[in-house]
Amino acid sequence: MSNYRADDNYPRSQGGRYSKSGYGKQNDRQGGYSNDRRGGYQSGQQGRRGYQNRGYDNRNQGRDDRRFEPREFTRRTGTDQDLISRLHDLDGRNYGAYKSVIGDYDYGDFKLHVDRIQSDPYAPPSQLRATANPADMGIPADLLETADQRLAVADFLAREFATYSKPTEEIRIARSGQEILQRSYATVSPTHVELRFQCQFPARGRTILGHAMARLADVDIPYAVMDTFDFVSEDATEHLDDLRRHVQTYVDYRALQKELVNRGWIGFVADGAVLARRSGVSDLPLTDATAFTSPDSLRETVTLPHAGQVSGMALKPGVTVIVGGGYHGKSTLLNALQRGVYPHVPKDGRELVALVPDAMKVRAADGRAVTGVDVSAFINGLPGGGSTTQFSTENASGSTSQAASIVEALEVGVPVLLIDEDTSATNLMIRDERMRALVHADKEPITPFVDRIAGLARAGVSTILVMGGSGDYLDVADLVLMMDNYECVDVTSQAREVVADRPRNRCDEDAFPPVRPRFPLPGKRHGGRAKTKSRGLDQISLDRQDIDVSDVEQIVDAGQTESIAWSIRTLLDSSHANSFDGSISLADALVRLDGVMDNHGLDGLGSGDKPAFLVRPRRVDVAAALNRFRSLRVAAEPKPVEFSGEDVAASVASSTSSMSSPTGNSSDSGTSPQSPAGSVASGTSPAGSGTPGTSPSDSPAASGTSPAAAEFSPYLSHPRVARLQQAIRDLGFTPELDYLDSEDGPVLFARPTDAETAPTAGASSTAATPSSSRFMVAALADANECNQIDALIAEDDIDAGDHPVGEGGFLSHWVRLQVEENR
Repeated sequence: MSNYRADDNYPRSQGGRYSKSGYGKQNDRQGGYSNDRRGGYQSGQQGRRGYQNRGYDNRNQGRDDRRFEPREFTRRTGTDQDLISRLHDLDGRNYGAYKSVIGDYDYGDFKLHVDRIQSDPYAPPSQLRATANPADMGIPADLLETADQRLAVADFLAREFATYSKPTEEIRIARSGQEILQRSYATVSPTHVELRFQCQFPARGRTILGHAMARLADVDIPYAVMDTFDFVSEDATEHLDDLRRHVQTYVDYRALQKELVNRGWIGFVADGAVLARRSGVSDLPLTDATAFTSPDSLRETVTLPHAGQVSGMALKPGVTVIVGGGYHGKSTLLNALQRGVYPHVPKDGRELVALVPDAMKVRAADGRAVTGVDVSAFINGLPGGGSTTQFSTENASGSTSQAASIVEALEVGVPVLLIDEDTSATNLMIRDERMRALVHADKEPITPFVDRIAGLARAGVSTILVMGGSGDYLDVADLVLMMDNYECVDVTSQAREVVADRPRNRCDEDAFPPVRPRFPLPGKRHGGRAKTKSRGLDQISLDRQDIDVSDVEQIVDAGQTESIAWSIRTLLDSSHANSFDGSISLADALVRLDGVMDNHGLDGLGSGDKPAFLVRPRRVDVAAALNRFRSLRVAAEPKPVEFSGEDVAASVASSTSSMSSPTGNSSDSGTSPQSPAGSVASGTSPAGSGTPGTSPSDSPAASGTSPAAAEFSPYLSHPRVARLQQAIRDLGFTPELDYLDSEDGPVLFARPTDAETAPTAGASSTAATPSSSRFMVAALADANECNQIDALIAEDDIDAGDHPVGEGGFLSHWVRLQVEENR
């Protein structure tokens, strides 16, 4: 990769970076590029050129030849020289003229894209991108083979650009913390690298400082990009080594996470890990801290791809209680575990500390909002007869807020709860014998967590708890760890002796009650312009309302807060395809949103003009923030499905108009544009039982004319029907739509796909199969039946009483019964 060298006339005050002998790397990069790499970039057919005689004084650079500029600017293409010359030419013009440089410019080994220009000098900075081919940058192909590797490479590039651009205050990119995360502003594929950043285009008042901006485009921006992108020059060896170490650290962490799953653990802390941080405001490792050593009774060994054999403490499901004196490291261990849901950069000290990804820290948060949460497991029988099965409040107390946080976490499938007594409500956590004797149970609406924790463990939810002031939890603990001067000791056997010597009357509840799902409704439309903002780690603003997420402790990057803000906007805004509609549960909606980010990246969030610096949040943290939104509206039951009336007619008309052929079949894509992928093949009828236009007699169940695909689009695009179709596919059947009666809506069938009954590809359904080979799953015109089906889906993997669950849950069992009855 060639060296971008500025003109000798541009000395730099910060360390003399620009010199006749090339430029030296900052910090750990010594010397300059070799002499044969000087002279500038190769660009197009112009060959290698130097950047001489581009003085950045206040000369008029061709301004007398300036032509009238139209008010609407088209996107330009050109070389770096075109951009720099244009910026010189704009000097002294009105600020709006900067928009004339929006476009794509070839700098030789990379391209610079100017995507958005700020409207005035005081508006948010302009948005730019640098793109390149990773092979030209010198990134080895073996570091780009997997998605995990590419994510780590992208994270590394974002950090490097932040370092190299720091001396130039006009260039801005988000600063990264200690965690390796998916970031919207750095993306990598085997053939493409993209780095997004912002630039404050300089001005005096509203007058363009074109020469100053030309210098940024000719010197500061390309230097920062080249320092970041260079892994090929002779002095880039250390840079490449740092990249490889970064990727290997991430890959090892991901392998450790897989070990947790394979071995049935919930967490792991490697021997030698440095858990203590420098201070309460610094996440860097404490110098000369005591390294972690696993108790012998808990030590296990894992083999990782790059770190090799690693020994450490393995935590198993159940109740783990961490005890010890004050300032001996209890909370330090818990904090390391709660951050263990994320991978960490090399030399952080916590690279091989891992906890299951959806583990969640819960705490008391006085004053937070609670909306429609069933907190009856902890709070019941309120004075005045108030119900707590759908509890709402604008200003929750400490105990109520923590109870709600626990239930909300369980609602979205959190497998591990982390609790620290220092941030908990005491009256929710414990109630000793003396207080129970003084305040009778019929006078106390709170069931303490100590009475529920064993039932929660039996239900499959583990707890890691710091408790230094009460021994009540020793009765229910499966593991007791003592922190003694930052040394971790397994004292489970001693704790059991204490329990035997000092027994207490236990009031454990046998089972934890099932958590009721909630079905969020769309947000109310705001009269003014929608505003979506975030501030640091603690606050989100949606329109006129603030959401305080300071108690959601596992949000670790300001970009995550920004992403959560846009996630909530997406879920509440009914104009978005993935918004709440009252028909699916909160947990399912978040899984669907996760799928959007998996398939489309972080650009799948929000709308047109998105912030530049988004970072992937955990779905459980999105749920926690949403639950603190005071305007959240939820229903206790799913909204009935209605497939009739003007809405369906309008949807049919819209779907028909969007099809590429008169019969409603897409001529190119193979699927209906309005349908979920794969739900209707273009080469078959909507029922999947023949070619387009199949007569009614060809379909064993249809008594009316077989409809075009467009007629089914409103049904197929409904999330409940899409979910049911997917459940049918998961069971190895083919979902089909057809009519039983032309007066009613369509019926969803399931057709077995085994060789004995499956029709030949492209043949009519009657060619090889009897009518009994498929069975009716749901009449889509019948709202009650659709609601029943939705309940079956919602109860998947939940014991449904007289119906055995079996593999795949109640829905699977129900569909299998239908198969047996219809075969």
